[in-house]
Amino acid sequence: MFERWKKRYTFVDNVNIITKLFLGVALFIFIIFVHNFDYLIYITSLLFLFMLLFNGTSFKVSGTLVLAAVLFALLSSLFMILYGDGTHVLFKWGFIQVSIESLVRGLHVSLRTISVSMFGILLALTSQIVMIFYSLMQHLKVKPKIAYAFMAAIRMVPLIFTSFIQLRRSLKMRYQMIDASNYRGFKRIKHLLIPVLSQNIRRAHQLSVAMESKGFKDGPRTYYYKAPFSYKDILFVGMTIALLIIAFYLSQYFPITGIEDARVSEMLE
Repeated sequence: MFERWKKRYTFVDNVNIITKLFLGVALFIFIIFVHNFDYLIYITSLLFLFMLLFNGTSFKVSGTLVLAAVLFALLSSLFMILYGDGTHVLFKWGFIQVSIESLVRGLHVSLRTISVSMFGILLALTSQIVMIFYSLMQHLKVKPKIAYAFMAAIRMVPLIFTSFIQLRRSLKMRYQMIDASNYRGFKRIKHLLIPVLSQNIRRAHQLSVAMESKGFKDGPRTYYYKAPFSYKDILFVGMTIALLIIAFYLSQYFPITGIEDARVSEMLE
């Protein structure tokens, strides 16, 4: 998905997307049942390092995505932090009450979100859109008509943005020659939306006609691109499991907070 920002390729780029998706779902379910605060801290930290080592992009790109994920995670748990219950109150003002317990619970939820996001970022930075749908068609027997429809829809997104920017620039030049009352408020939006929609509907129709003229239809077909499973899939699964095991032993022998269950109200007593 981010091929233009790739600096190098790692073995994760060659892991089958089905392996990545199933492993991501399994990791998500596993993290839901992790309540040991130190264990979750180590999982998040190791997944962050794992993502940095094998995503293949510059730190600027991956760092921007990580920052967005961290901000989203903190905002999603902000309500729990500010309005949670607890006996060890740190700050209280009106309805707002921040306690150590609410802070730990909020950070616990944030760490869950961040850890899953790290794996999701790695998946996004090491997967190609074309290979995603080819793998689904070859191994999960998704109908080509459905797969190509989604593939075409995803590829239309950057084209829509490009046409929108070009139209916006051309309208700026034209607005210099007409009265300001003709492009204020709703008229300005209408001048942008209607041409963009009509242009992309026409483009989608041309694509469908081209596919029909080339004999595209459901049924048995051959593939130019192959998306096989390999030893790299086993290596990727093994490294992820090893990462979880290492995080567990680190939390046992090198605890950071000593909080064994972030859900318990009396965890600090």
